[in-house]
Amino acid sequence: MNTHEKGTNSKLEGSIQTNFQEAMSYGDYLHLDQILSSQHRLSGHHDEMLFIIIHQASELWMKLIIHELTAAIEYISRNDLEPSFKILSRVSRIQQQLIQSWSVLSTLTPSEYLEFRDKLGQSSGFQSYQNRLIEFALGNKNVHTLAVYQHQTKLYEQMQEALNKPSIYDAAIKALAARGIPVDLEVLNRDVSKNYEPNDSVEKGWLTVYRNVEQYWDLYELAEKLIDISNQQSLWRFNHMSTVERIIGHKQGTGGSSGVSYLKRALDQHFFPELWSLRTKL
Repeated sequence: MNTHEKGTNSKLEGSIQTNFQEAMSYGDYLHLDQILSSQHRLSGHHDEMLFIIIHQASELWMKLIIHELTAAIEYISRNDLEPSFKILSRVSRIQQQLIQSWSVLSTLTPSEYLEFRDKLGQSSGFQSYQNRLIEFALGNKNVHTLAVYQHQTKLYEQMQEALNKPSIYDAAIKALAARGIPVDLEVLNRDVSKNYEPNDSVEKGWLTVYRNVEQYWDLYELAEKLIDISNQQSLWRFNHMSTVERIIGHKQGTGGSSGVSYLKRALDQHFFPELWSLRTKL
């Protein structure tokens, strides 16, 4: 092939690519045909559409949270804290969207929900693997929750992998130690598949940061971003519990969970415990 032919082919390939991009529509880019055709009511009841869309939209927001938290953990693990700040601020904003979704769902009355609840079978929000991945990324680890996914081999393996990865708080504590702040080796070398337990050296470490903000500004900013996320997650849990109680009272959940009772117990679980306890000691 001579130089002229190569140049002609290169221009032709570029033209094809450009033409394809110009022809691509908004719907093509977003695959709206797939997204908007994925709402299948089983009862035919008007309000089932609300129920489906709220949960589908929530799963999309959760997908973005996981995407952002994964990136933030990578930055913090490299002790490159500043790029994580914007990411974590975005996560907080996404959480606000999820919190607001409960107020929309709460327009569903108990009588309306009963019109299609029996069509849900054993499906339940308790089975949301993305919500579980978020909890894992924030440090709430519980191997027993994996049993729900045991019949789905690939998903089960994905959940096991996530369980065994350091949480964002594990990464933050190592960032403390990397700055020369003493942290017990048992914390730095802990089994990250286990739920995190509060530690005195970690609390003292964060107290050092909060008492010397100018010296440790980046660690201080990281801690406050994590507090924002923890607070939003607690608000999401509370609104979830309140909405469920408003619609079904204290009935058992469709997936077999204890429903409101389970959700109320979850309210007592704090992420990043030393970032909360240090406030009393400042």
